[in-house]
Parts: sequence; structure tokens; C-alpha cells
Amino acid sequence: MQFYEEDSPMYRSKDRKTQSLFSELMPFGGKLDEQNRWLKRESLVPWDELEDIYKGYFSRLGRPAKDCRLMLGALCIKHIEGLSDEQVELAIRENPYMQYFCGLDQFTASPLFNESTLCNLRKRMGKKFFEQFDQKILESLKLHKVIRARDVMFDATVVPSNVKYPTDAGLLNSAREWLVGQIDRVGKAVGKAFRTRKRVARKEYLDFSKKRKKGKKKIRRAIKKLTQHVRRNLKQLEEGLELLRSQGESVRQSVLDRLEVVRKIYDQQVEMYRNKTQSVKDRIVSLHQPWVRPVPRGKEGRTTEFGPKASLSLVDGFLFVDRLSSDPFNEASAMGKTLDKFVERFGKEPVSATGDGLYGTKENRKLLNRRGIKDAFRKLGRPRKEPDPEKRWKKSMQKKRNRIEGFIGHAKQHFNCDKIGYRTEAGMEIWIRMSLSMMNLDTATKRI
Repeated sequence: MQFYEEDSPMYRSKDRKTQSLFSELMPFGGKLDEQNRWLKRESLVPWDELEDIYKGYFSRLGRPAKDCRLMLGALCIKHIEGLSDEQVELAIRENPYMQYFCGLDQFTASPLFNESTLCNLRKRMGKKFFEQFDQKILESLKLHKVIRARDVMFDATVVPSNVKYPTDAGLLNSAREWLVGQIDRVGKAVGKAFRTRKRVARKEYLDFSKKRKKGKKKIRRAIKKLTQHVRRNLKQLEEGLELLRSQGESVRQSVLDRLEVVRKIYDQQVEMYRNKTQSVKDRIVSLHQPWVRPVPRGKEGRTTEFGPKASLSLVDGFLFVDRLSSDPFNEASAMGKTLDKFVERFGKEPVSATGDGLYGTKENRKLLNRRGIKDAFRKLGRPRKEPDPEKRWKKSMQKKRNRIEGFIGHAKQHFNCDKIGYRTEAGMEIWIRMSLSMMNLDTATKRI
């Protein structure tokens, strides 16, 4: 299946079989350590299969695209080492092991690609490619027999997005500032000056934000003033855009999309102000990432988190994404789909399945029993007087279940799952899939 557009760059495969590796280093006694982690990781990645998929996103015309192994290797290094797009290019230039991992046959100190190349690549490939990438890594792990699919553990977590902590006044002020900037640009284009009252609005917002103690009355008063400014600026921008269209000028789609977000923010804030509530359906908490939703967690110090919720499963020390959504959901209600994902990955049912108490509903217990899967949930009702032969096994499995908490913490602390670095809607899933794939690759590297 072809994914490229007509003006896409072409792709040409690189000859890797007839060239020597780092030949210019050998006369000086240079030799790569066979036990190096990058050499081990290189053997676990199915480069040829990934290149076959990669080709489908480019045409046969135009300037040749960057080499598949170089680009995917750079993305792997980025998520393993926690580097920015610019830092990863510098790191590869300085490290011969990383250059070997990226498929280079000669050591080079010259620039390999521009930092914008990785960003453009992610936009071109989209979520579907990285889902296939995740699947190919899993197939490679099964082929090398480093994963034993026997038991499965479930849990869910929120992967925070990189957004400023939202407040109603701050969100309205961000929307107002964007509107004022667009009004100034449109006013210059059509030759008309609009009275935006931006200095007055900014002074009112700063006077409010600098106060240490903000009572309910002060907050409501500030929100009321800001919504009035946003309403005025919305009307002015719409008037300016009509004048611009009447002159035969077009308006960028990105501006119209952002304007629609601002309108929704205004409507939601007015609704909450009138009803004196703090919640509304599909509440927007970020002007620049309107798909991010608040997710109540009930944890100490973090009652609410902002980012996609991920339902995860742990199999033999490897962590996989089963479901990802910006909207809150009950992970226990979809255990059947989670088990289907296990069967899809490994071609068989798990021997046993366990999770925290949230998963131990009557429906889930019946489902596991119907599919012949042992569960390690506590028995419902009063404890039986006669000894339970499975009690000791269930206790040991519940102790093991805590491991998934440790793996989630490891992913957040060492593989950047504590904050999503990509600022697009598709980037959320790409970031999480790549981070967990690289964590699984790291786990496999330690086992071979």
C-alpha cells in the first residue's frame, strides 16, 4: 500500500552488504566492543522489515529521502537517552557505537541531518507507522526468545502532557493574547485600527495574578472581566477576517482552527461562570493542545493530572500499551479487549491474569473463568472456614502484581514517560509507544 503524496521525496535503499565497517579506524587499532549495549540493541531491531514499511511513505520521484536506519536509529537513541532532536544529532556524531547502531559504515564528524528532519519525519509517518514499529520490535523479541508469555498483569496510568498548570483566568488570558495578536496582523492587512483594550486587560490580569490570596469573589470578578475582553476581541477578529476575505485574501486554516478553539474556551468559561461549577464536558485546559483533558486520579499531591490515560499490561517484564485515550475511562471495564490484545500479540491465552482491586469485578471474574484463565483476585464475600488451597498462590501473585507499578515508575523516570515532549495530537501516542518500545528493547538487551 502506498502512503506517499505526489510531491513526496523518493527513497533509495542503501547497500550494507559489500562495505567495510569503520575501515578508517582499523589502522589505528580501533576495534568495537562486541558486548557494547548499542551493538546488542542493533541485533534486536528488524531493520530490513522496518525499511520495507518505511519505503511506502516515499515516492519514486524527487530528492532521495534520508536513510531509514539512520532516521529510525536516531529516534531510538532520542528516546533511550532522553535527548532533544538537536542533541541526538550531536550525540551520534560523537559516538562510533551510536553511528554503528544507525547503520553508518564510516565514522563521520560532519552533520548527519538537520534537527527539523526528525520532526518532519514524525509528521509524515504518523501514528500508524509507529504502531507497526512497536509490533516489529515485539516480533523480534519473540524471535530471539527473550520474552516468555505466560502471565499478564494490568494497570493504568496518566502520562502527563507538557502543559502549563491550567487556571480559568490564565486560560482566558492566553486566548485573549492570541486574539489581540491576530487582530493586529489582520488590522495592518486591511488598513483598519481596532480598539482592543489590550493594555487595560493586561493590567487587570496582572493585578489579579500577583495577589497571593485569591478568594472566590476575586476569582469570579477576574473571570468576568476576562470573558468580556475575549468576547469583544472575538467580534473584532471575526470582523477583520470578513474584511480580509472581501479583499480576495485567504485565511490560513491553522488560524481558523485556533479561532474555533478560542470560541469553545469562551463558551465553556461562560457556562461554568453562570452555573457556578468547575467542570464541563470536554473541558479544554490548554490553548495550544486542546485535546488534553483533566484526569482525576485521587492520589496524594496529584488529585488531577493533565494528559492521556494509558491502560498497560506487563508480560514477563515487558510493558505494552493496550489502550490510550485523552478522555478518562474505566480501565477495568475493558478487560476483554485487553485479553484480546494479549492473544493478538502472542497467539494464545495467558495462564493467569491479575490487577489491583479495581479489576476484580464479578463480570471480569466470570470472563476469566469462561476463557480458562486463572485470576489472582481476592475471594468475594466472607472468608471460608475451610482452608483455601489457592490462597497462598494468590497472595504470591498479588505481591508480584506490585511489579507493574515499579515498571511504570521506571518508564516515567528513565524513559521520559513523565512528560510528553511532542506537541501534536498524534505526537502523544508516538511518544508513549516509542518510549515503551525502547524500554522493552533495553530490557531485552540486558537478557541476551
